[in-house]
Amino acid sequence: MKKASRESYGEALALIGEKNKDIVVFDADLSTATKTNLFANKFENRFFDMGIAEQDMISTAAGISTCGKIPFVSTFAMFAAGRAYDQIRNSICYPNLNVKICATHCGVTVGQDGATHQMIEDISLMRTIPNMIVMSTSSDIQTKWAVEEMVKIKSPVYLRLSRRATEEIYKENEKFEIGKGVQFGDGTDATIISTGITTCEALEAQAKLKKEGINVRVIDIHTIKPIDEELIIKCAKETSKIITIEDHSIIGGLGSAVCEVLSTNYPTKVTRLGIKDTFGQSGNEDELMHFYKITSEDLIKEML
Repeated sequence: MKKASRESYGEALALIGEKNKDIVVFDADLSTATKTNLFANKFENRFFDMGIAEQDMISTAAGISTCGKIPFVSTFAMFAAGRAYDQIRNSICYPNLNVKICATHCGVTVGQDGATHQMIEDISLMRTIPNMIVMSTSSDIQTKWAVEEMVKIKSPVYLRLSRRATEEIYKENEKFEIGKGVQFGDGTDATIISTGITTCEALEAQAKLKKEGINVRVIDIHTIKPIDEELIIKCAKETSKIITIEDHSIIGGLGSAVCEVLSTNYPTKVTRLGIKDTFGQSGNEDELMHFYKITSEDLIKEML
């Protein structure tokens, strides 16, 4: 069954809230869309709808974190990483406070909401801030793992969540570790490095290419900062081609992060699939993925 990572986030938050009474949740008048309403329905006294006041919400979360609480802050990625950037940088990351920013509706797959709501720069913005951990999950189970692990670490975290539903690619008993990528397959013809919703596209391409006698491996980079340098270097040494794919600008995103690792440690040509220095536009999410060339078909074209 397909499920959007924003839904998984809401479910995980409501469940973990039962175990940890220090968790409090803030939302900017979008709880039905971000799915924090699932937490609000169970823990009314630990949920705060701050209205359309994202900067105030971030500052309030920063303050309450100094009292021993673990605030989870949610709104659309455009408003979280964009409108409240100053407060994230100076009020959360500079003092290194334990605030979890869980931003939904990222990338062009927001669809009809159009360019003003399609946040394709947030990975770039967030990973340049000192002390910030940046994550982008690809499935229901992985998102729930991520939320559980975020609670355990005392650090600012930015979790990127999608509106688009994806197939499940993990099993409940698999291992999840912040900062460690996940490898699917041992193909040596190429490595496809993906994050978020594009991991399903990468795995679909892997299966189709195998029928053509082309064996690739897929690396799911759920943590973009700190990135799994060891795994990326290993794959560059073991495969003849590196391709990255993301629902994000190719400037400053996953592709850039991979290039930074390889240019320093093992210089390798990298093909980057993503949004190429342009804004998004309104349209059906499937059509937009094809238009911006971030589908399994585009990966296959790069290999054939």
